[in-house]
Amino acid sequence: MFHDRAQIHVQAGRGGDGGLSFRREKYVPKGGPDGGDGGRGGDVVVLADPALRDLSALGRVKWLQGGRGGNGRGTRKHGADGESVEIRVPVGTQVLDDNGSLMADLTTPGARFVAARGGAGGRGNARFATPTRQTPRFAETGLPGEEGDLVLRLKLIVDAALAGLPNAGKSSLLRRISNAKPKVADYPFTTIEPVLGTVDGPDARQLTVADVPGLIEGAAEGAGLGHEFLAHLERARLLVHVVDASESDLAERFRTIDSELAAYGAGLDERPQLVVLNKIDLLAQPPRFEFENERVVRVVATSCATGEGVEELGRVLFELCPVESAEPASEDVLPEFLEYRPQARRGPRFRILRTDRGYRVVGTPPPAAELEEALRRAGVKRGAEVEVGEELLEWQ
Repeated sequence: MFHDRAQIHVQAGRGGDGGLSFRREKYVPKGGPDGGDGGRGGDVVVLADPALRDLSALGRVKWLQGGRGGNGRGTRKHGADGESVEIRVPVGTQVLDDNGSLMADLTTPGARFVAARGGAGGRGNARFATPTRQTPRFAETGLPGEEGDLVLRLKLIVDAALAGLPNAGKSSLLRRISNAKPKVADYPFTTIEPVLGTVDGPDARQLTVADVPGLIEGAAEGAGLGHEFLAHLERARLLVHVVDASESDLAERFRTIDSELAAYGAGLDERPQLVVLNKIDLLAQPPRFEFENERVVRVVATSCATGEGVEELGRVLFELCPVESAEPASEDVLPEFLEYRPQARRGPRFRILRTDRGYRVVGTPPPAAELEEALRRAGVKRGAEVEVGEELLEWQ
C-alpha cells in the first residue's frame, strides 16, 4: 500500500556529564582537577534517499532517539559524541512540525535536515579550576536534546502525471507506455493510490510518469479521493489530462477537471497540459476536441485496446519534457532544502552541576515540578544532596 504521510516523535540524545575527577599519581600529592567534558548528544537527521518510493517504511516507527553522549573521565578525557539517527525518506518529502508549519522540503537526492539537535555535553571539573578555586568538586551534567513530533508528507517528483475523471483509462494508458502494472478494471476508482511508471525513450532517456486516482467535481474541497492526492500533481513538469473520447461531452468533461485544478491552486492552473483522447476504438469517427485553452500544448488520440496513438504519445512526452540543463548555482537558485526557524531557542535558565555529594542547581530555579523532572533526567539517586541556592536538600 502506498503511504504518503507519516508521523513520528523524535528526541535527540542527551549530552554526557562532565567528569568529576582529580589527578591521582605517585609523588604528585596535589594533582588538581582533571575531569574531561561530556560528549555531545546524537542528532536526529532526515535524509532524502532516491531508492525509496513512499513512507511505508515508517509505518510502524513511532519514536526515534539519538544516542547519549559519553561522560567525561579522568586525565581530561572527553566523552564520545552520541550516535546520530537517520530517518530515510523519499525525495520530495516535506517535514512539518506538530503545528503544521513547514520546517524543510527535501527535493534533491541526499538532502539532509537536522530535525532535532543533540544536547551539549557538560563541562568537567577541570574547566572550573581558578587561582582561587583550585579543587572544584563539581561538574556539569549534559543538556537534554531537542524533542518534538514530526509530520512527514510526500509530494511525488515526476516528469508527467496522469489526471482525469474516474474510468477515463489512465491506468490502462500507463500500462501501455511504461513498465508499471497498475490494476485495470471496468469500474470507477480502480486506482486508489498513486502508481509510478518509467517510460523508456530514445538515447537511453527515461521519464517518470505517475497515475493519480481519478478526480471528481469538488475534489479541491475534499470530495472523492482527489483531495488527498492532488498534492502529487504539484511537482509534475507536465499534466497529462486523459479524457474518455467515447463520451459525447468532451469539452465539459475537460472543463470539470480543469476547474478543480484551478481551485486547488499551487500552480496547477498554470501547468502545461497534454490532452489525451482515450478509447477512440469505440468511435466510428475520429474525435474532435474544440476547447480553446492556452495551456493545452498538444492533443493526442489513443486506444489502449488496439495500441493506436500510443507510440505517438510516447514521442510527445519526451518532446514536451526535454532534458533539464544543469545550470550553475547562483544566489537565485533554491537550496537543496528550505529550513524555517523563526527564532532561536532560548538557552536554559538554570544548569545542574554534579558535585562529589550530589547536585547543585545554579541560575534561576524553575518551578518545583520542572526542577524535579530535570534532576531525574540528570540521574539523581535517593539520598543525594541537592543544593538549590542557599538550601541544602536530601533527595527522597
